[in-house]
Amino acid sequence: MKKIFFKITAFATGIMAAFTLLSCNDSDNNMMDNSLQRTITFENIVTPKDFVESGSFQGTGAVPVILPGQSVSITFSAGKAQALMFATMYGASKDWFFASQQPGIKLFDTSGKAITGDVSSSVVLWDNGTKDNTGQAESKPIAQVPNVNASQLMKLNLNYNEMISEFTLTITNTSGGTANETPFSPGVWAVSNYNGSQLLNSVPFFTPNSLSNPEITDIAQMGNIDKMKAKLSTNTGIMTGLSPALVVIYRGDKNPVYELGKMDNGMGLKEIAQFGNVSKLQNSLKSFPGIKGIYVAGNAPVPPGNKVMTSFRADPGDKITYVTMFGFSNDWFYANETDIDATIKGDLSSKTALFDSGTGVDQYPGAGNHQALFGGTPQSETMVISKVGTQYPVPAVQNVIKVTVN
Repeated sequence: MKKIFFKITAFATGIMAAFTLLSCNDSDNNMMDNSLQRTITFENIVTPKDFVESGSFQGTGAVPVILPGQSVSITFSAGKAQALMFATMYGASKDWFFASQQPGIKLFDTSGKAITGDVSSSVVLWDNGTKDNTGQAESKPIAQVPNVNASQLMKLNLNYNEMISEFTLTITNTSGGTANETPFSPGVWAVSNYNGSQLLNSVPFFTPNSLSNPEITDIAQMGNIDKMKAKLSTNTGIMTGLSPALVVIYRGDKNPVYELGKMDNGMGLKEIAQFGNVSKLQNSLKSFPGIKGIYVAGNAPVPPGNKVMTSFRADPGDKITYVTMFGFSNDWFYANETDIDATIKGDLSSKTALFDSGTGVDQYPGAGNHQALFGGTPQSETMVISKVGTQYPVPAVQNVIKVTVN
């Protein structure tokens, strides 16, 4: 995958203003002479992939084609900046295939409302340019097939579940009885990852007016999706930005940031987990018993390949805790799972876990319209703080965030 310069504009409107309060130490005047100075670093090491979700579809009969009159449905998640790309062979041809215009079927209107109902006008019939009408090899750019209305051959219908930001696309073969009656081959689909300002792949599968590639050629000529499925699988995965991290030095047995199995206490963890805003918790902890120091690493969202750090002071017997938002979520955060001696050095990544604050309804990470990534606000829920489970294929903690103290 070509190198991508990851640009995150903001997790939500107003976040940047909140981050202007960063990088402070509320207890420099209280440090004892034997205090130790350390630096804690938070590095986003997730590998960005072109697509957040992808998959395939096929007919349900003994032969997996979609015959005239038959339908097939696919379900996927998306936020308002994202689109759905799909491709399937026009079976009664040498090298034609159905797909939408780039970057895919538009899923939300300009106001952010989901588009539902008949979206057949989004489909286009393409000539792959690798075979002529007699089946002889040729080398021409991919171009639209002239004088054929693809929307008369294929009906596309979208349904939307707002709570979980999930779409269902139903593809129906309506070519029966037309001059272009044809079966559809098995097909592939994908939703491009979005980084806060742009899609990571704005021309998925193929580039119009350019020569084709082996993956789309196999679909267009033979209805074989194996190569494209393999390519999509390699280039599909959840990624995330991180928020600036709040770092707290404290004494006592109670972690001042969160308590597993307890409800959010309203001190500001929700604002970090939903929007990456550390200021409320930062201010709330100033009067919390046992707090020795409060620090913030970073002053903007942290994209993959970037890191933030802050220095802090600690005495023997002090503990350290930290928290940063899993940016492409509704209400998730990374924090240390166990108590940590604030004077130690080394890699703390193995002590870090991903938690659900229980304050917002979960949606597919990086593809949920109520996520701050898309300028949304999570739908409220009231659940206890818990570790994030396996509902979504989230990368292992150690493949997303690296926390070290030196």
